[in-house]
Amino acid sequence: MPAIDNITTRSTPHHGLSKEERKVIFASSLGTVFEWYDFYLYGSLAAIIAKHFFAGVNETTSFIFALLAFAAGFAVRPFGAIVFGRLGDMIGRKHTFLITIVIMGISTAIVGFLPGYATIGVAAPIILITLRLLQGLALGGEYGGAATYVAEHAPKGKRGYFTSWIQTTATLGLFMSLLVILACRTILGTEAFEAWGWRIPFLLSILLLIVSVYIRLQLSESPVFLKMKAEGKSSKAPLTESFARWDNLKIVIMALLGGTAGQAVVWYTGQFYALFFLLQTLKIDPQTANLLIAGSLLIGTPFFVIFGSLSDRIGRKGIIMAGCILAALTYFPIFQALTQYGNPDVFAAQAKNPVTVIADPDQCSFQFDPVGKAKFTSSCDLAKTVLAKRAIPYENVKAEPGTVAQVRIGDKVIESFEGTGMPAADFKVRNDAFVATLGSSLKEAGYPEKADPAKTNYPMVLLLLTILVIYVTMVYGPIAAWLVELFPARIRYTSMSLPYHIGNGWFGGFLPTVAFAMVAATGDIYYGLWYPIIIAVMTAILGIFFLPETKDRDIHHT
Repeated sequence: MPAIDNITTRSTPHHGLSKEERKVIFASSLGTVFEWYDFYLYGSLAAIIAKHFFAGVNETTSFIFALLAFAAGFAVRPFGAIVFGRLGDMIGRKHTFLITIVIMGISTAIVGFLPGYATIGVAAPIILITLRLLQGLALGGEYGGAATYVAEHAPKGKRGYFTSWIQTTATLGLFMSLLVILACRTILGTEAFEAWGWRIPFLLSILLLIVSVYIRLQLSESPVFLKMKAEGKSSKAPLTESFARWDNLKIVIMALLGGTAGQAVVWYTGQFYALFFLLQTLKIDPQTANLLIAGSLLIGTPFFVIFGSLSDRIGRKGIIMAGCILAALTYFPIFQALTQYGNPDVFAAQAKNPVTVIADPDQCSFQFDPVGKAKFTSSCDLAKTVLAKRAIPYENVKAEPGTVAQVRIGDKVIESFEGTGMPAADFKVRNDAFVATLGSSLKEAGYPEKADPAKTNYPMVLLLLTILVIYVTMVYGPIAAWLVELFPARIRYTSMSLPYHIGNGWFGGFLPTVAFAMVAATGDIYYGLWYPIIIAVMTAILGIFFLPETKDRDIHHT
């Protein structure tokens, strides 16, 4: 199958942007920053939200459940892309902007008022997930419009540069959310912040909503859309034209598998998975972890524009594919180095006193309880529950059927116990004793409960996180221009939005959940990295062989 390229290219002279064009680009970018801020607040506060809204289950399940609620917002983004993409192609970019920002702002602000599980029971997580779904629908319509809108205002030969400013908005939104969280945590103190202060960043969305609506009202409609509308060339059925006709559908599919899927996993690994890895696996203090991520974002964000501008000269595809390949080749050594420099005690203990679970595989359950009703009482489950809770890396060794599980820490062996069918009171006594014994043995072997701030090599951790962010900028900086240029103007909003949001909403949005579930299942703290690596390699192969370079295309064609 040859590279898909059914649009001819032609060159037109460069021209500068007018004051009005600069205004709409700035305004749409700023509004998008606010929208990403709203969306990312939840991810940044996932660990705290887990405690308030997903009570009544074990800690590992609670955190994975919170990540699932985070992912729920991503799950519906493609549906938002279909709904709002259709509107954007039929009624215009400006009015669609307004609708999405209002939905996003209101649904985010309500989280700040929402009572927790302790107050209203199971209704709390249900309402929370519903609000996340509304956020996802709104965001599904946001990005395609913003990218299309800016690209259609940009001069030929500078679309990569100008759309790269839109690409910075996701990172700036995350950065903004982290700064607000840090400020609130510092002013209120950790205890007050985790009790009630975490609501303040959500409530600030009310102010951001007012500002965003005002900004969006100042925007003029895209000149490409107005011209197309005046000529009677706008699409009456953008969904049919986008997805029911093979000539366009094949480009949509390849844009997803050979472009946005790999871009998405590299992006979410470099930002969210890295943050969760610092918090959950390395047990670095939340404030410190947020500062390190914020620092890497501050250093790395200019590279969105650098790579976007570079794509105007050398092409979009090569930069994006290079980012995917570099990420796939270096993720394992980078995250191993993060462990070594972030929590060297874990790294040293793992080398000196490796942990092994010797158990009958038939006794071992997957350490995730989606409904909060599972009882992990087998000897294997009891051992793995303690290890998963403390994020201790371990290997699995198969034992004879019916054997009581053992935990080997270096040369020391701690025997678990079979709790199935044991009276509740007796079980509690035995389990408390087992947890205490295993905990003290892990401590003696050098496994810390938390990272020692005095031993963390902050410059090296910051450097490694910055490298991850630079990979993000390589794959994300040029992709808006690439997607815009792949599709004709009459169905551009719809066609580019769906592959982008399936890629980022499904492949990327589910990454933290899937990756940490993989870690919990295997005991290997790096095992979750196979998920982004496999997807990135797939994208690199398909993108290189089946997608065209588009940097010189005319985007006014209908």
